[in-house]
Amino acid sequence: MSSYRVGLNPLPWVLTADGFDLSVPILRTAFAEIATTPFTGIHADPPADLDANGYAALLAEFGLRPAPGYFARHFAADDPGEIVEAAKRHAAVQAALGNTEVFIADHLSELRRAEPAVGTGFDAATLDRVIDRLGQAAEAITAEGVRPALHPHVGSWIEVESEVRAALDGIPASVLGFGPDTGHLSWAGMDAVAVMTDYADRIAAVHLKDVHLDQAHAAREAGADYTQATRVDFTVWTEPGRGDVQLEKAIGALPDAFAGWLIVEVDVPEAPTNLESTQISGRWVAEHLGADTFSRGRA
Repeated sequence: MSSYRVGLNPLPWVLTADGFDLSVPILRTAFAEIATTPFTGIHADPPADLDANGYAALLAEFGLRPAPGYFARHFAADDPGEIVEAAKRHAAVQAALGNTEVFIADHLSELRRAEPAVGTGFDAATLDRVIDRLGQAAEAITAEGVRPALHPHVGSWIEVESEVRAALDGIPASVLGFGPDTGHLSWAGMDAVAVMTDYADRIAAVHLKDVHLDQAHAAREAGADYTQATRVDFTVWTEPGRGDVQLEKAIGALPDAFAGWLIVEVDVPEAPTNLESTQISGRWVAEHLGADTFSRGRA
Protein backbone atom coordinates (compact mmCIF):
# COMPACT_ATOMS: atom_id res chain seq x y z
CA MET A 1 0.00 0.00 0.00
CA SER A 2 1.35 3.44 -0.89
CA SER A 3 2.52 5.67 1.93
CA TYR A 4 3.11 8.81 -0.10
CA ARG A 5 2.88 12.26 1.43
CA VAL A 6 1.03 15.25 0.01
CA GLY A 7 2.49 18.74 0.05
CA LEU A 8 1.89 22.10 -1.59
CA ASN A 9 3.89 24.51 -3.72
CA PRO A 10 3.07 28.11 -2.65
CA LEU A 11 3.43 29.33 -6.23
CA PRO A 12 0.18 31.34 -6.19
CA TRP A 13 1.81 33.69 -3.69
CA VAL A 14 5.42 33.76 -4.89
CA LEU A 15 4.97 33.60 -8.68
CA THR A 16 3.94 37.10 -9.70
CA ALA A 17 3.46 38.72 -13.10
CA ASP A 18 6.96 40.17 -12.68
CA GLY A 19 8.64 36.91 -11.68
CA PHE A 20 9.34 35.11 -8.42
CA ASP A 21 9.11 36.96 -5.12
CA LEU A 22 10.58 34.83 -2.33
CA SER A 23 10.85 37.65 0.17
CA VAL A 24 10.15 36.77 3.78
CA PRO A 25 7.04 39.01 4.01
CA ILE A 26 5.51 37.22 1.01
CA LEU A 27 6.38 33.83 2.49
CA ARG A 28 4.87 34.80 5.84
CA THR A 29 1.63 35.77 4.12
CA ALA A 30 1.61 32.52 2.16
CA PHE A 31 2.43 30.32 5.14
CA ALA A 32 -0.16 31.99 7.36
CA GLU A 33 -2.91 31.31 4.83
CA ILE A 34 -1.72 27.79 4.01
CA ALA A 35 -1.67 26.99 7.73
CA THR A 36 -5.47 27.38 7.75
CA THR A 37 -5.75 24.51 5.25
CA PRO A 38 -4.87 20.82 5.72
CA PHE A 39 -1.53 21.16 3.88
CA THR A 40 1.59 20.93 6.04
CA GLY A 41 4.40 19.97 3.65
CA ILE A 42 5.76 22.92 1.65
CA HIS A 43 7.79 22.77 -1.57
CA ALA A 44 11.09 24.06 -0.14
CA ASP A 45 12.42 27.13 -1.91
CA PRO A 46 14.35 29.22 0.65
CA PRO A 47 14.95 32.90 -0.11
CA ALA A 48 18.53 34.07 -0.54
CA ASP A 49 18.62 35.75 2.87
CA LEU A 50 17.66 32.63 4.84
CA ASP A 51 19.85 29.57 5.38
CA ALA A 52 18.34 26.11 5.85
CA ASN A 53 17.91 26.57 9.61
CA GLY A 54 16.27 29.96 9.19
CA TYR A 55 13.90 28.67 6.53
CA ALA A 56 12.98 25.60 8.58
CA ALA A 57 12.32 27.85 11.57
CA LEU A 58 10.06 30.08 9.47
CA LEU A 59 8.06 27.06 8.34
CA ALA A 60 7.85 25.74 11.88
CA GLU A 61 6.32 29.02 13.09
CA PHE A 62 3.25 28.07 11.07
CA GLY A 63 3.30 24.33 11.81
CA LEU A 64 4.70 23.53 8.37
CA ARG A 65 7.62 21.40 7.19
CA PRO A 66 9.88 21.22 4.14
CA ALA A 67 9.06 19.07 1.12
CA PRO A 68 11.33 18.59 -1.93
CA GLY A 69 12.50 21.77 -3.65
CA TYR A 70 13.45 22.58 -7.22
CA PHE A 71 16.82 23.11 -8.89
CA ALA A 72 16.93 24.62 -12.40
CA ARG A 73 19.60 25.99 -14.70
CA HIS A 74 19.94 26.92 -18.37
CA PHE A 75 21.73 23.68 -19.14
CA ALA A 76 22.26 24.58 -22.79
CA ALA A 77 23.99 27.88 -22.03
CA ASP A 78 25.32 28.02 -18.48
CA ASP A 79 28.92 27.18 -17.64
CA PRO A 80 29.18 23.47 -16.71
CA GLY A 81 31.40 24.16 -13.72
CA GLU A 82 28.99 26.75 -12.36
CA ILE A 83 26.10 24.35 -12.87
CA VAL A 84 27.82 21.67 -10.81
CA GLU A 85 28.75 24.05 -7.99
CA ALA A 86 25.23 25.46 -7.88
CA ALA A 87 23.81 21.92 -7.80
CA LYS A 88 26.05 21.03 -4.86
CA ARG A 89 25.01 24.11 -2.91
CA HIS A 90 21.33 23.57 -3.60
CA ALA A 91 21.50 19.88 -2.67
CA ALA A 92 23.32 20.71 0.58
CA VAL A 93 20.47 23.03 1.58
CA GLN A 94 17.87 20.40 0.69
CA ALA A 95 19.75 17.80 2.73
CA ALA A 96 19.99 20.19 5.68
CA LEU A 97 16.22 20.63 5.49
CA GLY A 98 15.80 16.87 5.69
CA ASN A 99 14.72 16.36 2.09
CA THR A 100 15.95 13.24 0.35
CA GLU A 101 14.64 14.18 -3.11
CA VAL A 102 14.73 17.32 -5.23
CA PHE A 103 13.21 18.20 -8.59
CA ILE A 104 15.69 19.14 -11.31
CA ALA A 105 14.71 20.98 -14.49
CA ASP A 106 15.97 22.97 -17.41
CA HIS A 107 15.11 26.68 -17.19
CA LEU A 108 12.72 28.05 -19.77
CA SER A 109 14.32 29.28 -22.98
CA GLU A 110 13.16 32.44 -24.73
CA LEU A 111 12.60 30.53 -27.98
CA ARG A 112 10.34 27.97 -26.39
CA ARG A 113 8.56 30.47 -24.15
CA ALA A 114 7.46 32.19 -27.37
CA GLU A 115 5.94 29.00 -28.80
CA PRO A 116 5.34 26.61 -25.91
CA ALA A 117 4.51 22.92 -25.71
CA VAL A 118 5.41 21.90 -29.28
CA GLY A 119 9.17 21.33 -29.17
CA THR A 120 9.93 24.35 -31.35
CA GLY A 121 13.51 24.82 -32.52
CA PHE A 122 14.55 21.26 -31.78
CA ASP A 123 18.25 20.72 -32.23
CA ALA A 124 19.92 17.40 -31.49
CA ALA A 125 23.22 19.00 -30.47
CA THR A 126 21.44 21.27 -28.01
CA LEU A 127 19.55 18.36 -26.48
CA ASP A 128 22.78 16.37 -26.14
CA ARG A 129 24.44 19.30 -24.38
CA VAL A 130 21.48 19.71 -22.04
CA ILE A 131 21.45 16.01 -21.17
CA ASP A 132 25.21 15.96 -20.58
CA ARG A 133 25.13 18.93 -18.19
CA LEU A 134 21.95 17.71 -16.54
CA GLY A 135 23.74 14.44 -15.86
CA GLN A 136 26.69 16.27 -14.31
CA ALA A 137 24.36 18.23 -12.04
CA ALA A 138 22.49 15.06 -11.10
CA GLU A 139 25.77 13.38 -10.14
CA ALA A 140 26.67 16.34 -7.92
CA ILE A 141 23.26 16.27 -6.22
CA THR A 142 23.43 12.49 -5.75
CA ALA A 143 26.84 12.87 -4.10
CA GLU A 144 25.21 15.12 -1.49
CA GLY A 145 22.81 12.30 -0.54
CA VAL A 146 19.79 13.75 -2.35
CA ARG A 147 17.93 12.02 -5.18
CA PRO A 148 17.45 14.34 -8.20
CA ALA A 149 14.19 13.82 -10.09
CA LEU A 150 13.83 15.04 -13.67
CA HIS A 151 11.00 17.55 -13.99
CA PRO A 152 10.04 18.13 -17.65
CA HIS A 153 8.80 21.67 -18.14
CA VAL A 154 6.90 23.35 -20.97
CA GLY A 155 9.10 26.08 -22.43
CA SER A 156 12.36 24.27 -21.66
CA TRP A 157 14.65 22.11 -23.79
CA ILE A 158 13.18 19.05 -22.09
CA GLU A 159 9.60 19.69 -23.09
CA VAL A 160 8.10 17.08 -25.42
CA GLU A 161 7.97 13.32 -25.03
CA SER A 162 10.98 12.45 -27.20
CA GLU A 163 13.13 14.83 -25.14
CA VAL A 164 11.85 13.50 -21.83
CA ARG A 165 12.60 9.94 -22.86
CA ALA A 166 16.00 10.90 -24.26
CA ALA A 167 17.01 12.46 -20.95
CA LEU A 168 15.77 9.57 -18.83
CA ASP A 169 17.26 6.96 -21.16
CA GLY A 170 20.54 8.87 -21.51
CA ILE A 171 21.29 9.27 -17.80
CA PRO A 172 21.59 6.20 -15.55
CA ALA A 173 18.73 5.54 -13.16
CA SER A 174 21.28 5.37 -10.34
CA VAL A 175 22.04 9.05 -10.95
CA LEU A 176 18.72 10.52 -12.08
CA GLY A 177 15.20 9.75 -10.94
CA PHE A 178 11.95 11.01 -12.43
CA GLY A 179 9.82 13.83 -11.04
CA PRO A 180 6.88 14.02 -13.45
CA ASP A 181 4.59 17.02 -13.48
CA THR A 182 1.20 15.82 -14.66
CA GLY A 183 0.30 19.27 -15.96
CA HIS A 184 3.44 19.94 -17.98
CA LEU A 185 3.40 16.42 -19.46
CA SER A 186 -0.23 16.85 -20.52
CA TRP A 187 0.15 20.37 -21.90
CA ALA A 188 3.06 19.16 -24.02
CA GLY A 189 0.81 16.54 -25.61
CA MET A 190 1.86 13.49 -23.65
CA ASP A 191 -0.21 10.77 -22.08
CA ALA A 192 1.00 11.46 -18.54
CA VAL A 193 -0.22 8.10 -17.27
CA ALA A 194 1.63 6.20 -19.99
CA VAL A 195 4.91 8.06 -19.46
CA MET A 196 4.68 7.64 -15.69
CA THR A 197 3.93 3.95 -16.12
CA ASP A 198 6.96 3.44 -18.36
CA TYR A 199 9.30 5.05 -15.82
CA ALA A 200 7.42 4.17 -12.64
CA ASP A 201 10.45 2.57 -11.00
CA ARG A 202 12.34 5.87 -11.29
CA ILE A 203 9.70 8.19 -9.87
CA ALA A 204 11.06 9.90 -6.77
CA ALA A 205 8.49 12.69 -6.38
CA VAL A 206 5.56 14.10 -8.34
CA HIS A 207 4.07 17.50 -9.10
CA LEU A 208 0.32 16.97 -9.14
CA LYS A 209 -1.14 19.56 -11.51
CA ASP A 210 -4.25 19.94 -13.64
CA VAL A 211 -4.74 21.75 -16.96
CA HIS A 212 -7.56 22.80 -19.24
CA LEU A 213 -6.59 21.08 -22.47
CA ASP A 214 -9.08 23.13 -24.49
CA GLN A 215 -7.33 26.28 -23.26
CA ALA A 216 -3.94 24.79 -24.16
CA HIS A 217 -5.24 24.02 -27.66
CA ALA A 218 -6.78 27.48 -28.06
CA ALA A 219 -3.56 29.13 -26.90
CA ARG A 220 -1.57 27.11 -29.41
CA GLU A 221 -3.96 27.98 -32.23
CA ALA A 222 -3.71 31.67 -31.30
CA GLY A 223 0.08 31.62 -31.26
CA ALA A 224 0.13 32.60 -27.57
CA ASP A 225 3.40 32.63 -25.69
CA TYR A 226 3.87 31.00 -22.30
CA THR A 227 2.68 33.99 -20.27
CA GLN A 228 -0.29 34.67 -22.51
CA ALA A 229 -1.30 31.00 -22.31
CA THR A 230 -1.12 30.80 -18.54
CA ARG A 231 -1.80 34.25 -17.17
CA VAL A 232 -3.10 36.82 -19.69
CA ASP A 233 -5.35 35.54 -22.47
CA PHE A 234 -5.90 31.88 -21.56
CA THR A 235 -6.21 29.74 -18.42
CA VAL A 236 -4.18 26.62 -19.03
CA TRP A 237 -3.61 25.99 -15.30
CA THR A 238 -6.36 25.16 -12.85
CA GLU A 239 -6.93 23.51 -9.49
CA PRO A 240 -6.88 19.68 -9.28
CA GLY A 241 -10.09 18.10 -10.46
CA ARG A 242 -11.21 21.14 -12.46
CA GLY A 243 -9.24 20.30 -15.60
CA ASP A 244 -8.68 17.36 -17.92
CA VAL A 245 -5.70 15.51 -16.47
CA GLN A 246 -6.45 12.00 -15.22
CA LEU A 247 -4.90 12.67 -11.83
CA GLU A 248 -6.13 9.56 -10.06
CA LYS A 249 -4.89 7.35 -12.88
CA ALA A 250 -1.54 9.11 -12.78
CA ILE A 251 -1.27 8.41 -9.06
CA GLY A 252 -2.29 4.84 -9.81
CA ALA A 253 0.77 4.51 -12.03
CA LEU A 254 3.02 4.86 -8.97
CA PRO A 255 4.54 1.69 -7.54
CA ASP A 256 2.70 0.26 -4.54
CA ALA A 257 5.76 0.94 -2.39
CA PHE A 258 6.05 4.60 -3.43
CA ALA A 259 6.62 6.66 -0.27
CA GLY A 260 7.67 9.97 -1.80
CA TRP A 261 5.96 13.33 -2.06
CA LEU A 262 3.05 14.36 -4.22
CA ILE A 263 3.31 18.15 -4.43
CA VAL A 264 0.06 19.84 -5.43
CA GLU A 265 0.90 22.75 -7.69
CA VAL A 266 -1.34 25.45 -9.14
CA ASP A 267 0.96 27.90 -10.90
CA VAL A 268 -1.77 30.45 -11.60
CA PRO A 269 -5.03 29.92 -9.70
CA GLU A 270 -8.30 29.86 -11.54
CA ALA A 271 -10.09 30.45 -8.23
CA PRO A 272 -10.61 34.08 -7.18
CA THR A 273 -7.94 34.07 -4.44
CA ASN A 274 -4.83 32.10 -3.50
CA LEU A 275 -6.49 30.82 -0.34
CA GLU A 276 -9.63 29.67 -2.17
CA SER A 277 -7.44 27.91 -4.72
CA THR A 278 -5.58 26.08 -1.96
CA GLN A 279 -8.83 25.17 -0.21
CA ILE A 280 -10.12 23.64 -3.46
CA SER A 281 -6.90 21.67 -3.78
CA GLY A 282 -7.21 20.48 -0.20
CA ARG A 283 -10.77 19.31 -0.71
CA TRP A 284 -9.75 17.38 -3.82
CA VAL A 285 -6.93 15.63 -1.98
CA ALA A 286 -9.16 14.73 0.98
CA GLU A 287 -11.90 13.39 -1.28
CA HIS A 288 -9.76 11.44 -3.72
CA LEU A 289 -6.64 10.49 -1.76
CA GLY A 290 -7.84 10.54 1.83
CA ALA A 291 -7.41 13.09 4.59
CA ASP A 292 -4.69 10.97 6.20
CA THR A 293 -2.30 11.86 3.36
CA PHE A 294 -1.93 15.32 4.90
CA SER A 295 -0.95 13.98 8.33
CA ARG A 296 1.87 11.96 6.77
CA GLY A 297 3.51 15.29 5.98
CA ARG A 298 3.35 16.70 9.50
CA ALA A 299 6.57 17.64 11.29
